[in-house]
Amino acid sequence: MKHLALAALFALSACAAAPAPAAAQTQCQPAGYARQQLDALKAAEWALADDAARNRLALALTSCIGSPDPTLRDGIVFEGLQHWLRARQLAPETMRALAADLERQLSAPDAEGFRQPFAALVLSEVVRADRVEAYLDAETRTRVLASSIAYFNSVRDYRGFDARVGWRHGVAHAADLLLQFALNPALGKPELERIRDAIATQVAPPEHFYIYGESERMARPIIYLAQRGLIGEEEWTRWFTQFPPTEGENLFASPAGLARRHNVNAFLQTVWLNARLSESAADDVMLPGAEAALRAMP
Repeated sequence: MKHLALAALFALSACAAAPAPAAAQTQCQPAGYARQQLDALKAAEWALADDAARNRLALALTSCIGSPDPTLRDGIVFEGLQHWLRARQLAPETMRALAADLERQLSAPDAEGFRQPFAALVLSEVVRADRVEAYLDAETRTRVLASSIAYFNSVRDYRGFDARVGWRHGVAHAADLLLQFALNPALGKPELERIRDAIATQVAPPEHFYIYGESERMARPIIYLAQRGLIGEEEWTRWFTQFPPTEGENLFASPAGLARRHNVNAFLQTVWLNARLSESAADDVMLPGAEAALRAMP
């Protein structure tokens, strides 16, 4: 089936956490919860019968989103909020407050590089909840989309995994966020075009080689966006022309050129292969443009 083909190439889960120094594990106690209590709550699969306590803790967890401890940042904050959001166990007013807080954190100071990427990752779950059952008004949804695109475009920290402190994965997490907007039927063609064009800005950052699956994560919103059927074949073909080198440009002559070749090929190959394998005809509109771009790559 189509979704099985996509799943073979796209990892849907969050980045795995890595161990952190013990000192980092005691720095954040959301809503007064000690780390031992949070670990116990996770072991209990996030079962918290008191609705008020659950919503209060959900709001407080985002204060730990910039923690250097990946077992807290990823294993507690993200996993707990993801569970409650997907189980529809948070009140609409809580989810709206989370959206506002996380939107703010997308542009908050982030010297260590954890806060913004994980704000984007958690916000992708908040936006997903709105896609499944709308609770944001159109004005708020449009504003959060604009902030999400602005963050995606602004990413310049391309670090990936560190064995000590885990993930800094801004491009991938922001792509997950844009994916949820791309799937939302409340957004129309103009919004989808903005998402598509934003993705293009990070396909091949200057002199950086993607090695942590970023190209695949950016291809995901493009694939699902095309399946909305709102952008035609001619428009897609024109969009893909921006990726191959211009006439006379030698991508083998510099590290920047080699990085661009590496990243563009990875992105185009993932898009083309998934569109080709899909049982749906909706994303076939990308095939001519993606194939032409691939053939034009050295």
